[in-house]
Amino acid sequence: MSSHSFYEADARERIRGLLDGGSFREFVGPARRIISPHLAQLDQPGAFDDGILVGAGTLDGRTVLIAAQQGQFMGGGVGEVHGAKLTGLLERAIEVRPEAVLLLLDSGGVRLHEANAGLIAISEIMRAVLATRAAGIPVFALIGSGNGAFGGMGIVARCCTAVVMSEEGRLSLSGPEVIETVRGVEEFDSRDRALVWRVTGGKHRYLIGDAVQLVPDRIDAFAEAALSLIDAHTETEDPLQALDKTHAQLGARLQAYGGCRDGLEVWTLQGIADAEQLPLLDTADFLDAVKDRSLPWN
Repeated sequence: MSSHSFYEADARERIRGLLDGGSFREFVGPARRIISPHLAQLDQPGAFDDGILVGAGTLDGRTVLIAAQQGQFMGGGVGEVHGAKLTGLLERAIEVRPEAVLLLLDSGGVRLHEANAGLIAISEIMRAVLATRAAGIPVFALIGSGNGAFGGMGIVARCCTAVVMSEEGRLSLSGPEVIETVRGVEEFDSRDRALVWRVTGGKHRYLIGDAVQLVPDRIDAFAEAALSLIDAHTETEDPLQALDKTHAQLGARLQAYGGCRDGLEVWTLQGIADAEQLPLLDTADFLDAVKDRSLPWN
């Protein structure tokens, strides 16, 4: 395991730092040169891995399948080949039955250059995640990258068994710029970076229950969190029932916080003392400060 920054690493560095040394075996790697069939027609550069690595390895001896999106290529956008590699990995999990599937997400959503193919790919990935969970294999999303998980990949993340984030990670459906473009700056000012992190960042997503663990920005911290989730996992209910439970929690959350326009207002309603200081705290002090917060679904 590596103690290097998860945020600053690229996809290969994250996998190499997360898994046991020498254990990663890549599927459909760059040597296969399977690239998007659409980008060249639009005079866009391609990539031999189409912006995602998929394969198998071990994490402290546990067998896992793993995917890592390459955010430096087209913002980690999902296109036809990119989506097919991720869907194929999840389908393989049902056949080989690893102890978990790890998704290292770094994506702004669907690749606009392949809009229809990307949207279809997202639906296939969602279905594959739920099928994998239904087979008793947990799927964990790890989010601590520059692009975070937005758009379709934000939906995929919340279909997973659990989400782990760092403070630097972000998770949402629509990105701040998209909201501002559609609804106006009065609805959401994308230039207010502090506001963006108070709404989409890892600390806020942990506080409202979207992420089950918040970890420091270190690859080994993500590895330790994934290990703890693998060891504690018991899929005792149908994933659709689990989603129904999540929907009920979302309903309670909306009722409690629907009038809030800033994460700070939510934190205050949770009864957190000195809520305005939370963005300044390191991860350990933050977790200590919020451990007694009140949640509407408890």
